[in-house]
Amino acid sequence: MSNIVAVVGRPNVGKSTFFNRMIQRREAIIDAESGVTRDRHYGKSEWNGKEFSLIDTGGYVENSDDVFQNEIDKQVHLAIEEADAIVFLVDVKDGLTAMDEDVAQLLRRSKKPVFLVVNKVDSSKNIQDAMEFYALGLGEYYNISAINGSGTGELLDDLVKALPEKTLKNDESLPKFTVVGRPNAGKSSFINALIGEKRYIVTDVAGTTRDAIDTHYNRFGFDFKLVDTAGIRRKAKVKENLEFYSVMRSVRAIESSDVCMLLVDAQRGFDGQVQNIFWLVQRNKKGIVILVNKWDLVEKETNSVKDFKAHILHKIEPFTDVPIVFISVVNKQRIFKAIETAVEVYQNRSKRIKTRKLNDVLLPVIQKFPPPAVKGKYVKIKFITQLPTHHPQFAFFCNLPQYIKDPYKRFLENKIRENFDFKGVPIDIYMRKK
Repeated sequence: MSNIVAVVGRPNVGKSTFFNRMIQRREAIIDAESGVTRDRHYGKSEWNGKEFSLIDTGGYVENSDDVFQNEIDKQVHLAIEEADAIVFLVDVKDGLTAMDEDVAQLLRRSKKPVFLVVNKVDSSKNIQDAMEFYALGLGEYYNISAINGSGTGELLDDLVKALPEKTLKNDESLPKFTVVGRPNAGKSSFINALIGEKRYIVTDVAGTTRDAIDTHYNRFGFDFKLVDTAGIRRKAKVKENLEFYSVMRSVRAIESSDVCMLLVDAQRGFDGQVQNIFWLVQRNKKGIVILVNKWDLVEKETNSVKDFKAHILHKIEPFTDVPIVFISVVNKQRIFKAIETAVEVYQNRSKRIKTRKLNDVLLPVIQKFPPPAVKGKYVKIKFITQLPTHHPQFAFFCNLPQYIKDPYKRFLENKIRENFDFKGVPIDIYMRKK
């Protein structure tokens, strides 16, 4: 599980600009779908080989114009409790405000490393003005400009040094299957039905589950942990601080899982919020199974299953090699099929293909359909190997890696999927210089 860094500070000091600059350090985040992580004010960043998750607390403050002491307090308390380090952002243009002092007072009491960051420092006059922030009693500070990135390198060097090394607990060697979805999609009922006892409180009130809860489970001769998470809902709905806390916990549960079972309420359909959760799982490179729950309540026609499946696959393009199981938790329909599928996805995620087999299968395909020539130059792929990583990653060695574009990488990924079963598992493809 990666470390969490919380970005705190009053509204309008540039937290979101800072946050966006940080998560752009990883190309995986910058793409057409990046609304997902941005909306949730959650993203991943990496510096000097150390990866961490970033939570922008400000994003959870409702109606920033009338946020008072009380609301900011709650945000900062939660950040202190959940994060491994805290970046406290202030604005040199506004100078030191009473709200900054209130936040600083809370942070001084915490035992977590706090990095005081003075934003919008882009002239020598501002460097002088920044000195007044010494008065906060948080020691040295960092002058940065989040817009153009100046000063962020030094901050990140010190930040990653301060992050604790994460050690695995004994039982963390067990695979983790996490049940995710919108509030009230039936996640707790699903786990209760699987384990045959009422471990979790189930009510019609959405959001009963506040924390990620683990259960040891054994089936098909296979030991693993089942994790129930709080539902992840849209930012606009995250009103109370408890809700913010639950979302943070769910995000951590996804990060530390091996396979996520995404529960979809058949009556609500595969809406934008469910897609967001899907992309969050995909971006974290976890195995995924889509479970369409409450299928017993849907009016059916001849092609209902086929049409619903096609609708989901269209929404999750281009990553469509994902199993979809239609279940009814109340009637215990196909719930064990769901677990069986999750076990298969877990095995796919840890699958290793021998280098010789990869080359025997893929090189003839590549010869038949080589990468398009660029500026009269021909790309020759000579050798393929699977990298020793937690999820499937493949390196293709060639003479001109820079000329291979995304559509051809997708073609290669499809060929890997056609020949080797990686259903439900995101794949990464890298072009390396031979």
